[in-house]
Amino acid sequence: MSTKVPQNIEDQEIDLVQISKKIGNFFDRINSSIFRTIQFFLRNWIIVLVLVVSGFAIGWYLDSTRKSYINQIIVEPNFESAEYLYSKIDLLQSKVISNDTVFLKNVVGVKKPKLIKKIQIRPIVEAYKFVANKERNFQLLELMAENGDINKILVDTLTSKNYRYHTVSFTTSKVGDDKDFAVPILNFLNNSEYFNTIQKIELKNLQSNIVQNDSIIKQINIVLSNFSNGTASAQKNDKLIYYNENTQLNDLIKTKQGLIEEQGRNRLKLVSYENTIKEISKTINVESKKSINSKLKFVLPILLVFGFIGLVAIRKFYNKQKTLHS
Repeated sequence: MSTKVPQNIEDQEIDLVQISKKIGNFFDRINSSIFRTIQFFLRNWIIVLVLVVSGFAIGWYLDSTRKSYINQIIVEPNFESAEYLYSKIDLLQSKVISNDTVFLKNVVGVKKPKLIKKIQIRPIVEAYKFVANKERNFQLLELMAENGDINKILVDTLTSKNYRYHTVSFTTSKVGDDKDFAVPILNFLNNSEYFNTIQKIELKNLQSNIVQNDSIIKQINIVLSNFSNGTASAQKNDKLIYYNENTQLNDLIKTKQGLIEEQGRNRLKLVSYENTIKEISKTINVESKKSINSKLKFVLPILLVFGFIGLVAIRKFYNKQKTLHS
């Protein structure tokens, strides 16, 4: 047993020496690589400088000519027109992809159709409002969530069309006014004979409902006023008045309160029911910063320099292989 201990110690010392040599060789290779890289740039600094300046100039020019602008319109589809709205946007996108400028200009009314690069629609996810006081919607989400990711379900096409607000966004290559893009697109979305008829009927029904509710509120006010006057008269005459429980005074007050709240909602609907696809807000001509937009002036110089390094490496590899096989 005693003879093996020194041998193990010697083996461990040999292993440590070999490891230290490997570590030293590794750092030597790194230092050599850094030195060769510095030598490469020193030998070719003129070419590298030309590539950097050229790449920056070309990138700056492309950034100034290839700008894109995002335009967004928040809309509310009324009268169960969400499916119609999504199909219309899909139609417009297909015309943009096929470069059907005749349709976009003559049918839709876009004055500069070639400037539109993309148009799409997305829901504004309002999960809490979607399930608030709607047991069926909550049960539907709960059932669908059992077999999938709830976040994906919330933006799923089937679910998204049930949200109240949606964002219609389109990308243009140049700055434009409302009348150039947004207004014609909204007019096109609202150009439906069926939904225009529904809109007129719904608006007329809503106005009639408001008038009728106002009349009921006035009648309730008269009843409450008579009750108040009768109570005041009884107090002056020191007489007792017995009221039948069938007067349901408390129910009248609750009914009035409910009608007042309903009238508030109805008057808000009057504004919304002006159009089938009601515009809520609009943001236009926001310069896009996604992807490499406005970054080519920095990306191109790097690509050109790495391309040059790659060509030199390929040439060196080719010459080495040619020497070995000659």
